[in-house]
Amino acid sequence: MEGHLPMKIIAVCTGQAERMPENSYKTGIFKHPVEAGVMVDTEGLIGDAICNRKHHGGPDQAVYSMGSIDLDWWSKELGRRIEPGTFGENLVIEGIDSRRIAVGDRFETETVTLEVTSARIPCATLTRRMDDPAFAQHFLKAGRPGFYCRVLRDGALQAGDAVSYHAYSGAPVTMPELLKTFGKNLSDEDRARYLAAPINQKLRAMLTSA
Repeated sequence: MEGHLPMKIIAVCTGQAERMPENSYKTGIFKHPVEAGVMVDTEGLIGDAICNRKHHGGPDQAVYSMGSIDLDWWSKELGRRIEPGTFGENLVIEGIDSRRIAVGDRFETETVTLEVTSARIPCATLTRRMDDPAFAQHFLKAGRPGFYCRVLRDGALQAGDAVSYHAYSGAPVTMPELLKTFGKNLSDEDRARYLAAPINQKLRAMLTSA
């Protein structure tokens, strides 16, 4: 996957605040592809709704991405076409399998640089979005969570933009590993490896206070 391989953004997705069926709260999880370019800064895509900022959004979760390999796998697994934006992701990147992505990996377009910070942990909103009470466990077991990124360089993102991938140079902390260890005690060796990577600040705080 390293930098020189041809890769592109398949979809850029945004959403408006919508009420979740049978619930009183609103959510921004219902995202859909847009054709025009979308500006992105350290807080995320301009105009994209983030309703629960306690758990979503912010500089370390500014952009949520999935790989085309992830969506193809989920389509086969669920027996129906999973369209870009289904899981609430902002970007779908061609040729990416989130099982192989690690904290600190970077994706660059002509104007934007993204750095991976953490895996997406399934929540009740995702379970309701998928209309499956067991979906959170299914999501965890699959180990294909997509990945949150911080924005290191502001700019515009658009479907069709060429992307280069650059792997983190340090000891990797992969997305499946983050899913497996979330909320669990780490060995001293693993904790040191996690803290050496540019992980999400919330996770860093959890690890340093443990």
